[in-house]
Amino acid sequence: MRVVIVGAGPAGISVAERLRDLDHDADITLLSAEPFPPYAPPAMADHFLSGRDETLFWKGRSIGDDLRLDYRSGTRVASLWPDRSLVALEDGGSLSYDRLVIASGSRLYAPLPGFDLPGVCNFKSLTAARSLVEQARTREIESALIVGAGFIGVEVALMLSDLGLRVILLEERDRVMPRMLDAETAEIVLAELRARGVDVRLDTRAAAFRGSKRVTAVELAGGEVILADVHVAATGVQPVVDYLDGSEIDVGWGVVVDDRLRTTVRHVYAAGDVAETRDRMTGERYVHAIFPNAVAQGNVVAENLAGYDSVYEGAESMNSLKHMGVPVMAVGAQTGDEELRVRRGDLLRKIFLSDGRIVGFRLAGDIRGAGTLRSLMLRRTPVGQFGWRLLDPRFSVGDLVLRVPTVAA
Repeated sequence: MRVVIVGAGPAGISVAERLRDLDHDADITLLSAEPFPPYAPPAMADHFLSGRDETLFWKGRSIGDDLRLDYRSGTRVASLWPDRSLVALEDGGSLSYDRLVIASGSRLYAPLPGFDLPGVCNFKSLTAARSLVEQARTREIESALIVGAGFIGVEVALMLSDLGLRVILLEERDRVMPRMLDAETAEIVLAELRARGVDVRLDTRAAAFRGSKRVTAVELAGGEVILADVHVAATGVQPVVDYLDGSEIDVGWGVVVDDRLRTTVRHVYAAGDVAETRDRMTGERYVHAIFPNAVAQGNVVAENLAGYDSVYEGAESMNSLKHMGVPVMAVGAQTGDEELRVRRGDLLRKIFLSDGRIVGFRLAGDIRGAGTLRSLMLRRTPVGQFGWRLLDPRFSVGDLVLRVPTVAA
């Protein structure tokens, strides 16, 4: 079986690794548009500040030899011809396949005029991020403006501020990380941002990126123009699907897949930030662009490629800021029928329950116990009888069996 995987991010590399475990004879080709070994985008900020490579190149630098596959870096796909089982490359070549996996990931974006101007940075790309960081270190740039204060926007803002840039962070809503954090948890993150020198402007809507040949400024909805040396779009992610035009693969916001991660074209699968999947808790379909989902989806695709009937249980809504000195964990819903809460200064723990089951939680300052809470939530375990004891970081699954939960400190 000849398998071609388009994309060597967490989803693509997980497909390759799991498939090699299951099929020692599979002929695997792994394509990457970037000139690097496979890397983990969430580890880029830590890499640039600490210099550590271990977490960035999370599967090592010799993936081709290690997994006995054909790893092609710096290889871009131009188009797909599923009726001929061919992948057309930008260099004029092509690859045939028996099975194809679309794992081309996503790029940061902001749905504003001028978004496609040169100079609008994509911090999902190691190539773009490395260039920006080098310019910051050599003082070629001194200021940065970031549109969007979601998790990536906040992380980029903290990193660039720590590198010595003057950073302005724009958010059109009334708090940072509005999709994942409730107002109280967001206040803790906002205080940390401002303490570290980031100029955060809430309730401020960007209207357009401005510039002739390159972006030089952002115009606000009220007409004010803010100049900066570098501009980062971070209001969301946009799946990389341009090369799928004309392929007959169904694309909504991302590539539409079923519960086995099959696309609408036979023998073609999709996984990771490019795939439009079902939410595990709500059933809603959208692109769940986070690392754990990409890895889980990659494993499911590999198992189906190997002949198993593997069903994807659904994606999770989860994110964390723990590598940038701001320990915050956000999982699941922001509200529920019942809220459990404890706060001491910058330490905040909130758990949301509906029908006696955890539907979400927010932890700040101390994220111990996040794994236990997540496990209970995903398993839909009834926990209502434990009440406030769930807020204790030491609460464990074992307490459910023993029925003797610890008392919150």
